[in-house]
Parts: sequence; structure tokens; C-alpha cells
Amino acid sequence: MTQEATRRQFLRTSALAAAGAAGVLPSARGQESPPAESTAPKESVAPTVPTDPIRVAIIGTGGMGAGHLRALLSHHQEGRENVQVVALSDVCKTRLDDALVVASQQEGVDVRSYRNYRELLANEPEVQAVWVASPEHWHAQHAIDAIRAGKDVYCEKPMTLRLDNAMNLWRAARDSDRIVVVGTQYTTQPKFHEAKKLIQEGVIGHPVSSRTSYCRNSQNGEWLYGIDERVRPGEVLDWNGWLGELGPAPFDTHIYHRWRRYRKYSTGIVGDLLVHQMTPLVMALDVGWPVRVTATGGHYVDKAMENHDQVNLTIQFEKEHTMVVSGSTCNEQGFETMIRGHRGSIYLNGSRCLMRPERVYAEELEEHDFQYAYEDPQHRLQLDFLAGVRNREQPVSDVELGTKIMVIVDLATRSMWEGGAFGYSPASMTTFRI
Repeated sequence: MTQEATRRQFLRTSALAAAGAAGVLPSARGQESPPAESTAPKESVAPTVPTDPIRVAIIGTGGMGAGHLRALLSHHQEGRENVQVVALSDVCKTRLDDALVVASQQEGVDVRSYRNYRELLANEPEVQAVWVASPEHWHAQHAIDAIRAGKDVYCEKPMTLRLDNAMNLWRAARDSDRIVVVGTQYTTQPKFHEAKKLIQEGVIGHPVSSRTSYCRNSQNGEWLYGIDERVRPGEVLDWNGWLGELGPAPFDTHIYHRWRRYRKYSTGIVGDLLVHQMTPLVMALDVGWPVRVTATGGHYVDKAMENHDQVNLTIQFEKEHTMVVSGSTCNEQGFETMIRGHRGSIYLNGSRCLMRPERVYAEELEEHDFQYAYEDPQHRLQLDFLAGVRNREQPVSDVELGTKIMVIVDLATRSMWEGGAFGYSPASMTTFRI
């Protein structure tokens, strides 16, 4: 096997080992959410012929969607994967037209565009995989409808806006034979898989606690994306289509262009930033479901933003582990990512996994230092997903892992806004105030 093939197999084996038992999951507010309708057929899907291009559609062509479009075109042009973007959808005409020009000119193939994503799913039977890069309140519906249309799905992070939608997406993926990935790309980094191996082998003993962070200094305010004055409801923008289940509401160009700053449309730092760091750590730890979350949030510098600019989370898991997480958009100094065990500690800095024994076990354990060459994690997850489309093997960052993270996101958000601690019961699969 080549080094690349070996690396891919290692990542996939780790991901499959992390898969838990399936079960019916609850909504975010302790109510049983309705089951997803029957999805794609459960019979096995044949692998794609290696020489055939994988035909891809993108739903949501602004922001992250534009970034994924450029990356996919690059993967094809530079020979990393035979992939073609053949269809695009967006409720905003200017964004859709811009993406159409880029895709058509660089690929030299017929690229179709749709203002309504349902028309894309209905009229593009040759599309094998769909990239969901819409605002997060649309992630679940776009992904579920793509699964029902028989498509594999790469869903941008956070997996959803609310926990009940995450549960529905989790069911839809579980009950189908589709490859579904959540775009938390740091799950592909070898250091987290090395840490997972050390923990599974019992090297550090019981992993009692961990910490991580995502901190940056936005100086003038976070998510202040540029405003395109051409974008107004009507011919250019289907505003009600953008709002979806969060409407109706009067048009506000700041909400449209900068929705991550607003509580109704985003969980801010927790969902947009912290999921990147929490997801690979939860994957490596394998300590079950979150069972208790407390969080605080503040408006210390960016007082014009409705969402918080500083957050701190404490998360307890069912297998006796506590994780501490910090996020900030007003100071870039974060925690060193590490895992503490009663026999040793693991430090996860840069492209490195370093295990140092506790002093009292220094004569029994040797220091373990694993280092590797850096590789763009987002490109790696994109390529692993496309490989999964071909060979029908589930890559890392699946929807069960994404649902565990959404439990944290939802409970932390409620704790920050409502005060107090919130819990999740894996047995009854309900959430509650403690």
C-alpha cells in the first residue's frame, strides 16, 4: 500500500471504531422530535468506477460554499481527485451567478444553476454528492432532502443550528446507506488519532480531564462581512427562502450578510469556532455522551454583536471525564490543547502528539513523541469524503459524532442565555435543566 492509502485506512478504521450504538434521539427541549421520513434505499450502493468523475452539487454558493467550490476545482485541476461540480443552488442571484461563472470557466463543462435547491435535487439524477454550505439553520433540511434524493452529503459545520434538527439529520443518515460527513476538518489530523490510540491502549490511564480553545482577536468585531448593496428581496434575493423556518421577518441586510452575529440565526463562537476544536477531542477521548454542561458568555469588547465575544464552557461526560473550553473573538491567547490521565498527559500542539508520564509513573512509562508533516485538514476531509463516495466507506466526522457535539452546543447556548446548568440523559435521551 502507498503511504497515502495507509493513512486513509488508518483514519477510516479509527472512525469506524468510534461509531456507537444507534437509538432514537430527542429534541433539544426534552420533547421527542418526529422521526425522519423514509430516506434513500438501504441496499448497498456500488462503488464508483475509479476512472469516472464524481459529480457534485453545491447548495449555498456564498461564504464557505465559494471556498468549497474553489477547493473542489483545485482538487480536479491538480489531479488529487476526478471531481466535477455540475450544479449550484442559492437563493441569492448575484452569489449564484458569480459561482456559475467560476465553475463554468474553470471546468469547461455544462454547469446548471438553480434558485430553489429542491429543483436541483429533482432534476440532477447524475449528481452523486451534495455539499451543504448554506446558513446553519438550513443545514438539516438541505442534508435530509439530499439524502432522500439518494445523494451523499458533505455538511458544513456546525452540523445544525438546533439540537432537534441534528437528531433528525442523525436519524436520516442512520437509516440510509449514504455517506454523510460533517465538515469539522481537524478530525483528520493524525495527532488526534494517535491520542485516541494511546487512550485506548490505557497508556495514560483513565482520561480525567481535557481542555481546548478557539481564540482570536477580531479587533473591530467578528463576522463583519462586506455588505453587497445589490442584494435586496425580489429578483436578486428570495428572502423568505433564506429565512426558512426562522421566518417570517422583515428584511435586514445586516442579518443576511452577517447572520453569525445574531442569536436567532447562529450560536456564535460556540457553533462556528469551538466545534472545530471540541470535535476531534471528543473523537479521541471516546468518553460517551455529554451529560452536564455549564457555560458563561459575555459582551466585553464587541458590544454591538448580539452573540457573545467571550465564552467559557465546562462539559462533563458519561464516562467520568470533564472538558474545559474557552472561546474568544477579543483575545487570541488560547489554552494549550491537552488531555490529562491519571498515569500521563497528552499535549496536542501543532503537528504533534506528545505523551508525558505523571511523575509517580515516570519509572514505568516512557515519553511518547509522535510528529507528522502538516497537511491542510479541510482539503484532507474533502478528499476523504470523495474517497468514501467512491468506495462506500464512511470517513471521519460522521453525524453521530456531530450530534454529540450539538448536545454540547445546545446545552452551552442555553446555559449562557438562561443561566444555570443543563443536562442530557443518554438513557432516556432527553435534555433538562439541572
